[in-house]
Amino acid sequence: MKLSMKSRKSWRGICPGMVSCADIIIMASRDAVVLSGGPDWEVRLGREDSLTASQEDADNIMPSPRANASLLIDLFERFNLSVKDMVALSGSHSIGQARCFSIVFRLYNQSGSGKPDPTIEPKYKEKLNRLCPLGGDESVTGDLDATPTIFDNRYFKDLVAGRGFLNSDQTLYTFPETKKYVTLFSKDQRAFFNAFAEGMIKMGDLQSGRPGEIRSNCRIANSRPVDALLVS
Repeated sequence: MKLSMKSRKSWRGICPGMVSCADIIIMASRDAVVLSGGPDWEVRLGREDSLTASQEDADNIMPSPRANASLLIDLFERFNLSVKDMVALSGSHSIGQARCFSIVFRLYNQSGSGKPDPTIEPKYKEKLNRLCPLGGDESVTGDLDATPTIFDNRYFKDLVAGRGFLNSDQTLYTFPETKKYVTLFSKDQRAFFNAFAEGMIKMGDLQSGRPGEIRSNCRIANSRPVDALLVS
């Protein structure tokens, strides 16, 4: 967000009132992928920033690390994103880390069984047990794949090997409808890059259908009279 604010200030001097925070964030996302070795794609501009913010609304559309492939498919279909789009976009986990909080259940009590997720590769499970011991600090983070600073198809190779960090990742290889795409992307990085770029373009075109604005400060909505908000 700090980088977005700095970019916002630069653009305000060149194009005052024309470049939204939403556009800056999606351009920054594209550039981060490219700089990490991933694909490039054209970012369509012209988005507006929301007039309000809701943590609850955001939580309702964020994939849970506990989700299975069926739930993920249903979630993405709500936004007209295909199964292939969903699997490709999940490849964004090629970069980054997640907390132990998100995986302790699959290490020690998968589906309330009191046992670990049987799909975890044994040596990888030993590694995760050391990283996230039962009763340990759940804020500790682990890499989402074996090359967490490089955007590549290693994420999918890890899923094929049973080395997915999150349940929502590994489930993509155990569910028939998604497994075929995981297998394809694990073997063909170009196919993954092309599908990821297509998915990002589709996701970037999503609109809420509500009135928006060009925010002066990306952290908060612009000040406006109460009656204007009621009309919106």
